[in-house]
Amino acid sequence: MLYLIGLGLGDAEDITVKGLEAVRRCGRVYLEAYTSLLPAGREALEKFYGKELILADREMVEQEADSILKDADVSDVAFLVVGDPFGATTHSDLVLRAVNLGIPYRVIHNASIMNAVGCCGLQLYNFGETVSIVFWTDTWKPESFFDKIKKNRQNGMHTLCLLDIKVKEQSVENLMKGRKVYEPPRYMSVNQAAEQLLTIIQNRRLQGEEPEITENTICVGLARVGAQDQKIASGTLHQMSTVELGGPLHSMIVTGTMHPLELEMLKLFSVDSSTFENNAFQRNT
Repeated sequence: MLYLIGLGLGDAEDITVKGLEAVRRCGRVYLEAYTSLLPAGREALEKFYGKELILADREMVEQEADSILKDADVSDVAFLVVGDPFGATTHSDLVLRAVNLGIPYRVIHNASIMNAVGCCGLQLYNFGETVSIVFWTDTWKPESFFDKIKKNRQNGMHTLCLLDIKVKEQSVENLMKGRKVYEPPRYMSVNQAAEQLLTIIQNRRLQGEEPEITENTICVGLARVGAQDQKIASGTLHQMSTVELGGPLHSMIVTGTMHPLELEMLKLFSVDSSTFENNAFQRNT
């Protein structure tokens, strides 16, 4: 059996009882190590689970999946994912490979950022399409996510923005030369995401457009959701570019039309309480 087990978002103890029992009876246990980050770290997980964990990076999961599935038809193998197992399409690919090999599988779910964002008080059924915001480079500055946020907002919906993670990435030079040299891990902050959005707003204005999202659009910054040192901050997009939320992982929400109860909840996390009183905010109510 192949087990795909969600670990939740906070620490080693966030695994479900069902998930922990499965881990402890598995012969091999892999820890997916590139789509998210668990603050506890590998060593804490190994100590709590009583199992050695094999780190599965993107290269292993996408190019060497057969090694993960080896002998899973005659023994139990666990694949651990921070959050919920189906937060990334790569894991669907692993399931399809297992089915093609005649290997049975079982999914043990857990909390993910997709539902835990409700901690800020915005109602989950008021969210539209989720978007990813990637690190820009000198030569690549995609803006397609902005148009999805714009569409959500026109429909009155909130947008959850998942922020980029760069783990075990190679520079163009090392990639071209075939050198297995990797760049240090990078995790996008709410500040960086907000700055990119502000740049796009300026670009759109130069093109003669008045964007649906402006510097005064109310946003929510979230850091380390589910951990003891979780932080939430609400305010304008401009304020999100300067707010201090600490270490990774960060997410950001661009709000749509808000219910009075959602407003009251966001006030609990306001960077500046006057933000919710000024005229610039009336568009959201």
